[in-house]
Amino acid sequence: MGLPAELILGSTSIYRAELLRRLGLPFKTIRPDVDETPLSGEAPRALAVRLAREKCRVVAIKFPSAIVIGADQVADRAGVCVGKAGSRDNAIIELQKSSGQTLIFHSAVCVAFQGVEHEFVDATTCVFRALQRAEIEAYLDADQPYDCAGSIKTESLGISLLDRMESQDPTGVIGLPLIALARVLREI
Repeated sequence: MGLPAELILGSTSIYRAELLRRLGLPFKTIRPDVDETPLSGEAPRALAVRLAREKCRVVAIKFPSAIVIGADQVADRAGVCVGKAGSRDNAIIELQKSSGQTLIFHSAVCVAFQGVEHEFVDATTCVFRALQRAEIEAYLDADQPYDCAGSIKTESLGISLLDRMESQDPTGVIGLPLIALARVLREI
């Protein structure tokens, strides 16, 4: 797939960059510097969409001739935004709250080129099994998912914390749904 312009990922996420490399396209990453604080009463899906759009637009203004990808992921536990834990202690608390619960990971993407924006959201449902504190701690020691929404890396050992997962795109739960992204890039 050849592209008509430079491709820029408006994200410094190592996970998104790793996924985008799968498409075999040259790209560069730019930090979008967007405040990721949820607005009062903002639903998780709406937050993911807003942040993906803002990240895309901030970078697209600086690189108007490029194809710019902005993306964000927000985990949703019963309508509550579950962000990145940032620390082991916070991750323990988050995974204890997720034990036996269902989380929906909303991965939103906005792609801009020549003033046209394409947006899509992939939702992955993850049903956590009942978790004991000792296994939560062992998992955190192994994966250290402190920079991941919901404190879980399903692409590695985190998958063992789940009873099941439902998704249209297995890359969506990692943070960049490649099936829909590839479709948009083909259209461009």
